[in-house]
Amino acid sequence: MITAPAFAGRRYGVFGLARSGRATVAALAASGADVWAWDDGAAARDAFTGPLTDLNSADLAGLAAIVVSPGVPHSAPIFARAAAAGVPVVGDIALFAQARAAMPPHQVVGITGTNGKSTTTALVHHLLVAAGRAAAMGGNIGLPILAQDPLPAGGTWVLELSSYQLEITQSLACDVAVLTNITPDHLERHGSMAAYAGAKARIFQQQRGGLAVVGDTGGHDVLAGHDGPVVRIADVTCPGDQADWPALQGPHNLDNARAAVAAVRALGLGDAEIAAGLKSFPGLPHRMERLGVKRGLDWVNDSKATNADSTAPALKAFRNVHWIAGGRPKRDAAGRADLAAVLPHLGAVKRAYLIGEAAAEFAGILQPHLPVVISGTMAQAVRDVLDVAAPGDVVLLSPACASFDQYTDFEARGDDFRALVGAL
Repeated sequence: MITAPAFAGRRYGVFGLARSGRATVAALAASGADVWAWDDGAAARDAFTGPLTDLNSADLAGLAAIVVSPGVPHSAPIFARAAAAGVPVVGDIALFAQARAAMPPHQVVGITGTNGKSTTTALVHHLLVAAGRAAAMGGNIGLPILAQDPLPAGGTWVLELSSYQLEITQSLACDVAVLTNITPDHLERHGSMAAYAGAKARIFQQQRGGLAVVGDTGGHDVLAGHDGPVVRIADVTCPGDQADWPALQGPHNLDNARAAVAAVRALGLGDAEIAAGLKSFPGLPHRMERLGVKRGLDWVNDSKATNADSTAPALKAFRNVHWIAGGRPKRDAAGRADLAAVLPHLGAVKRAYLIGEAAAEFAGILQPHLPVVISGTMAQAVRDVLDVAAPGDVVLLSPACASFDQYTDFEARGDDFRALVGAL
């Protein structure tokens, strides 16, 4: 795990005891800090093996910081209590930034954006490792960052960074910072597109002369305060032919590849190394992941598609589609369930099978365009598909929704789908 002398002898509150929270408690304690740990959820508290301190009632004066899990909204009382006590609220990425001074010399690539950031992060990591570079991947993907072992000198940390993480991070100076794109998302958290874009822009504002790699920002100025060189994703030329990259098909993946290529070129990789890595990239679990042919049908797990803009490329990629969608809907500025980005791409969809909280709302939007089945659950959706699908059809789980109504995260949702398909 990552430890730092800077944490020793200080007291921290850790609010939220899921994976990243537990890793934070362990790293702080191993660094010699006194840790007050708490989660409002009884199940999380019961699963935690260390001592607990209710941060909703404890005297917060004297805490060095309160470390919150990214999913804790700013409306949670802990933020107001911390402000009243003069205690900063940070995340585990902020602690990682503070710990960097004690680590062997290294580089950091930070990647954010509405869509494509997970694929781009995994691709940058793969390109580095395939070229023989020491690299580790973390942040909003994989193992919590503080649970990872320090890299040797010259290594590269590749971090996927959500808007939630960036808004409580103050000093992460990325050597290369990537913004894939900005489309409407998380407006219930940020309140407006301007605030959402501002959270994303923090990745550039914290740089100290590092390279900014910028995609489509939707017209938002994200480079104010940035003082380093800039590369536009649209201007990047990749080595080799996209047809040779089996896990990177489609125009959206070409943009992801361009972003990754710009990042690793800045880190010194040559085009021959990059071309070989693009060919060997295995793809990302839960992102247009082919599960094979079962019962004569081609099953695809795209559980990572948590908004309509992310689902649209998947719908464009296949023909004769039975589309499983739904969950906790993302909403537009008017508060309506948002499917606008997928509506132009329904021509290849034979039927939609709707699950979760969004089912009824999505049905109202989609019924003028195609047949709809309200399945309710993933298991029922699979059964409903099997009742009508023809050999050679594609069954696509691409929810266009968050997972938190029925699952702990998109990975659990995708794992459920994979298990159901595997049992056929």
